[in-house]
Amino acid sequence: MLGFMEPLIEPGFFSNTPVQTALLVGGVVAVVSGIVGTFTVMRGQSFAGHSLADIGTAGGSASFLLGISPLFGFVAMNLMAAGVMEWIGIRRPRGRDLATGIVLGAALGLAALFLYLDTTASSTTGATVNVLFGSIFTLPASVVPFIAIFSVVAAGIVLALYRPLILSSVSSDLATAQGVPVRLVGIGYLVALAVAVSLSAVTIGAILSTALLIGPAATALRITNRTGRAALIAAAIGVAATWLGVLLAYDSYYWFPTRGGWPVSFFVVTLIFLTYIVSQTRPRTRSPGGQPSIARDAG
Repeated sequence: MLGFMEPLIEPGFFSNTPVQTALLVGGVVAVVSGIVGTFTVMRGQSFAGHSLADIGTAGGSASFLLGISPLFGFVAMNLMAAGVMEWIGIRRPRGRDLATGIVLGAALGLAALFLYLDTTASSTTGATVNVLFGSIFTLPASVVPFIAIFSVVAAGIVLALYRPLILSSVSSDLATAQGVPVRLVGIGYLVALAVAVSLSAVTIGAILSTALLIGPAATALRITNRTGRAALIAAAIGVAATWLGVLLAYDSYYWFPTRGGWPVSFFVVTLIFLTYIVSQTRPRTRSPGGQPSIARDAG
């Protein structure tokens, strides 16, 4: 097996400590992103996910000024943003998009300030690249346990709210009639989304993190109309794209024109995009009655 793969893998790939950390962290984050992303697509809140990724840049860049891991800045900022978005957008059905836009604008202004200070008023180097495009090969081993904890939190929230979350995603009115606390479920989902986006931003960068959250989930929901199955497929697609992206980035060290390696985020996003394009060639899966059968998973 290893002899067959030798032409595809540069020497030292599996024994390289940064590669081992990247594979572990990337795989865990891809699973969480697939699970949370499935509900993000179902609920039509892709814009919220993308906005949280951009909002998180303020927290990530502030972390560099404080000398701590960007992970904590991303999580703290996104949790605060999710809370503010929920609070502002609670009064009207369309208020959430307005709230998202307001919070996004304010956070981008802070991000611009913090990134400027990172590059001019401190000795921090590479802050902009790390925050915006990620640096999975430079993640310290000390941050891995925290990534694991946040991953368990995000996935645990979704699993705990699984059936109410499906029902409220399909129809909030029907969920209310069934006695589901829609607002509480929505808050729980936003917390899971904020954490998942933060984890994705740490691996492939804030700008591109939405691809890992939305791409695999959108592809999976074209393949199957069952929520649980779609989440598993999305997680598998995300893991495959991330691991293959790490391999290609490692192999690209001597590629033209950089002679210094291509970024992992480029390969991951490209692979996810190609997978989604391929999924468009097959018809969307539907129930015998002609309507998506996701609601059946709510029980």
